[in-house]
Amino acid sequence: MSQEYIDWDLARRTGHRIVKDGPKVTLDEARAAVAELHSAADRAHQPVADTAALHAPAGDTPVHVVDRTAWIDANTASMGALVAPAVEKITAKKAAGPTVRKVGAKVTGAEMGALLGYVASKVLGQFDLAPEGTPSLLLVAPNVVQVERELGVDPSDFRLWVCLHEETHRVQFTAVPWLREHVITSARTLMVDLVPDPDKLPERLQQITGRLPGAFKEGGQGLADLVTTPQQREELARVTAIMSLLEGHADVVMDAVGPQIVPTVGEIRAKFDERRKGASGPDRLLRRLLGLEAKMRQYRDGAVFVRSVVDRVGLDGFNQVWTSPETLPRPTEIAEPEAWVARVHG
Repeated sequence: MSQEYIDWDLARRTGHRIVKDGPKVTLDEARAAVAELHSAADRAHQPVADTAALHAPAGDTPVHVVDRTAWIDANTASMGALVAPAVEKITAKKAAGPTVRKVGAKVTGAEMGALLGYVASKVLGQFDLAPEGTPSLLLVAPNVVQVERELGVDPSDFRLWVCLHEETHRVQFTAVPWLREHVITSARTLMVDLVPDPDKLPERLQQITGRLPGAFKEGGQGLADLVTTPQQREELARVTAIMSLLEGHADVVMDAVGPQIVPTVGEIRAKFDERRKGASGPDRLLRRLLGLEAKMRQYRDGAVFVRSVVDRVGLDGFNQVWTSPETLPRPTEIAEPEAWVARVHG
């Protein structure tokens, strides 16, 4: 059904066509990187689970070490499943004839493929929620190798350090049974709400045109700022708060575990943080438009929230956040951890 409005096959092919080649490696180097990333994920699991005090079986979800095109394939499938309810809403309204839908599907598929092709050369790892499939941890080997070379850091240490963050996500979603479905449902609800009524489409396009300059501004949400009403921005803020919690918590756990098992963690963290600041002008504008700078703020704001709550009520008190959807931080509470403590702990 979603193929009728978004040509996901075209998206996948477009992503494959435009994604940049990875770093040059020999076959032996490639095999060694894949094996070491698998080993690093395994080594990271128990220290991460112990530090977070969240426990789930190490083999509960698979770990896949992939290249850039395989990452595109996985995300094309997951995104298609994620947006399916929104597409069903469009279909129910029959907002366009078959010819218009076919052309629109090609355009949207090409745009989605271009987005995936760009991001595929940036992401180091991802916990794939796979809405209609089996969730898994994806580690993008060529990107890990490229960044470790750019930074000039110890490859084995860097690979383990990356796995600390990504393994924390795997622990979050496997140790908290309701979390995956809640995140998927929240994202789908937002997407369905974003679908405009056909008779309101001209008004929505006018709003988008007026907001376009703001999509490039520092501190914004990128494209998300173009297509949301005030009520929808509130829903987006709730989803963003969840993502800030997950990303910040992963960074906090990574920084706690790192000194125990990664000898050069101080050098890696300093160089990696400096690299985050060093994007070129055009690259920074594109990151801003795609909302990737907002993603960076999630790491920072979420980490501040986690550390502040742990300082006030300890790790066990913080872990009350995983009790139910009602104990997740609200958007205002990410910036005001004491408000979350007051609401949840009294």
